[in-house]
This record gives sequence, structure tokens and C-alpha cells, in this order.
Amino acid sequence: MSRFLLTWTIFSLCLIMPLSAQDFGFGFDDDEEAAASFSSFEGGKGNPAVAINGEVSASMTGYGEDFLDGPHAVKLGTIFSGKLNFSASASIAEGIIKLKLRPMVNPISIDEAYIRAYLGRFDIEAGLRKLTWGKADSFGPLDVVNPLDSSEIYPEMADNTDLMGIKIPRPLIHASVRLGQFSKLEGVFVPTFEPHGFAETGRWTQAEMTLLSSLGTAPATPETDALDYAQGGLRFTTTLGSSDFGVQYYYGRLPKPGVRMVMGPSPGIELLYNPYHQIGFDYAQVIYGFNLRAELAANITEDLSGDDGSVYNPALAWSLGFDRDLFLGINLNAQANETIRLMDDQVGSADFTRGSFDMEGGTDLTDTRITASLSRKFLREELEIRAAAVWGVEDQDFVIMPALIWTKDDVTIACSGGIFGGDTGGQLGQYHKNGFVKLRITYTF
Repeated sequence: MSRFLLTWTIFSLCLIMPLSAQDFGFGFDDDEEAAASFSSFEGGKGNPAVAINGEVSASMTGYGEDFLDGPHAVKLGTIFSGKLNFSASASIAEGIIKLKLRPMVNPISIDEAYIRAYLGRFDIEAGLRKLTWGKADSFGPLDVVNPLDSSEIYPEMADNTDLMGIKIPRPLIHASVRLGQFSKLEGVFVPTFEPHGFAETGRWTQAEMTLLSSLGTAPATPETDALDYAQGGLRFTTTLGSSDFGVQYYYGRLPKPGVRMVMGPSPGIELLYNPYHQIGFDYAQVIYGFNLRAELAANITEDLSGDDGSVYNPALAWSLGFDRDLFLGINLNAQANETIRLMDDQVGSADFTRGSFDMEGGTDLTDTRITASLSRKFLREELEIRAAAVWGVEDQDFVIMPALIWTKDDVTIACSGGIFGGDTGGQLGQYHKNGFVKLRITYTF
């Protein structure tokens, strides 16, 4: 059934191609940053215009636990990083390459590299790409195309509200067609799969990874670059009156690995990436000064009875958020996210020593997080004071991230930090020793 739906998705991508109009023009695409703020060099007749932009950044991150141990234990990170973006555009197409520069880690890596063609109402792009689906500000359940690199997510979030930096680019084909003035149909095909990125060593290693390492044997992992792991989806968005709506279908693999115990003469652990179908809906509207955003998704896995310990149960996921100017120039941005496991009464034991093992055993029925940010700008909006917090409801743990950000023309200086607390066994509380301070200066060109 899953292969049929995947084939149907690929066919649908091909089907919408002939719907394009005869006139050439720029596409109906949410990703405007590729064309914006570039320094451009116009070519002659028949030659593409070439544009370059980027940023140079120097940052230092120190951890409170290291300072307590003395100067010999303090490491401030790679310090230098940068971005370099190239674009070459003609009347009906453009090519974009975005590079990330981190000399002490991975000197040069490709953040995005793709070609896009504009054919009237129809756009198509292919290459290494980051897409955003859904309307949530952060971590919405419908934003499923790109996995996330959570290895150092909190220092990244402390002075930056843009989460594109922690998305992992994927090779894909993406097409969209405008249907009338306010509607759009888009489809995506991703030929390979990659899970969320997790730190396997160091201070940001998650408790689950530590548990697997403690078993003394490396888990077997599948090869995910074959067509058997291909993914695809369709998304339709429209505007009705003052409301924006979207509906989508996606077939893929859950980016969080599952675990299966292998019994027999050579027992061990095998990591799995469960296939699933997602049907989702999103909504956005301004009501009485509140910019509302909502998403609802049903994630349907193969464990429809709920008793397969190596497959995640089907689940419902939702998010509800808003932002609003309050008083004295203070802005509030808040969002609640929750996942609700279905057939919870069929979940078994998480005891590794027993014959039957359920990876969801011992976990809560729901997983709820509330994210909030208060900000205020001063001095002709050059200076911003911000305090962000994430609270894990079930675990009763949290992280608080204050920041002071000064921006003058193309230069930004930011001082930020993070404090973790609550239950030390929770997803956030496990980092209670990772309180940090960060200083960053960035020049954008």
C-alpha cells in the first residue's frame, strides 16, 4: 500500500506540470530569501545575473560547569563561522548554492544547492534543499520534509529565532502550481531518508543514546539511501476571506529511530525507521490583534493494533500559537505543541531483560511542550531584549534563554545564555549541567 501511494505521489508531481500557463514569470514560492539582499552583477544580453551575499560571524560559548572546574577546562568552541551564498538567475530559471563555513569542524559544507525554473504559474526546483511546510513558528507537526540537527540546538536558539539553520538539507524535487490568485498546489519527492541528528558523544548526548551505548554493543542500522526509503507528499494552501488554510498528505519515515531487540544466539539491538502516513491541516488568521497559527496532524504507522514494540503507535499531533504586541512595546510569542499516542493501553514493557520489549513502554501518553518568548526593542529598534523559555509539561523541566541583541546596519552583537532545570530525567532537565553563556558578533553582506 505504501509503495502505491508513493508512486501516486510521483505521478501527481508529473500531472501538475502541464497546468502551467504560457507566459513566463516569477513563481509563487514562500522562499524569497534566496533572491533578496543579494549583491548582483548584471550580465550582458543572454547572460545570467550573478549575485553574492553571506555573513561572517565570530562566537564564543562557555559552560558554567567548565568555569567552575577552572580555566584549563574551558573551551569556547570554534569561534569563527560563516555563510557564503551564490545565485545566478535568468528570465525563467536560477541556480543557488549556499555554503556553510566552519574551519574547525567541517571546513566547507553545502547548506543548499538547487536549480529552480519558473514556467508561468508552474515552478519546479531540484537539488539539495530546505523546505518549510505548515504555519507554526517552530517545530510544527506538519514541517516534515527536513529532519533537524539537535546536536547543539539550544545554543543556536538562544540568540536566533530562525530555525532554518538546524534543518538538515535533503536531495529532493519540489514542484508547485498556482491555482487562481490565492491558492497553490505543491508536491515533493525525496528519494532518500535521513533521521534527526543527535549528538552521540559530549555534553549534548541524549539519555536514550547513553542507554544504547551502555548495552555494550553498537546497534545495527539500516541503509537508508535506497529507493525503498523514498518519501513524498502533496500540499494545498488557499486563502478564504481573512483566513489562510492548508491541507497536506505525506508518506515517509519517522525521523526518530525505533528499537527492536534481536534475540537468539547473537542477541543485539536493531534501529528501525518506521514508515508512516500523515494527514494534516493548518490554519492562520489575525483576530483582535492576535496572529493565530494552528496545525493538526494524524500520523498513521503500521502498528494499528498498538502492540508491536518495535513500531511507534499511531498518534495525533497538534500545535497552537500566536504572537501579539502587549504594552510598552513588549511582544509575546507563544506556542503549545502536543503529541497524543493512540492505543496507549496496548503498550508493553520497556525492560530490556524480558523476552518482549516495547520501546514506548514507560513513557507518557502525551508529550507536551510550551514555548514562549517576550521581547522589547529600544533605541530606534537597534537594541532588543529577549527572554525565551521552553517548558516540558509532563517532565516538569525547562530551559530559559535570555538574550541582549544590538543591531546597527549590517552588524549584530548578541549576548545570550541558557539555564536548564526541573526533573533531571526529563528531555530538558537532563541538560541541567549545560548552563551556558554565548557572545556573538556577525557582519552580513
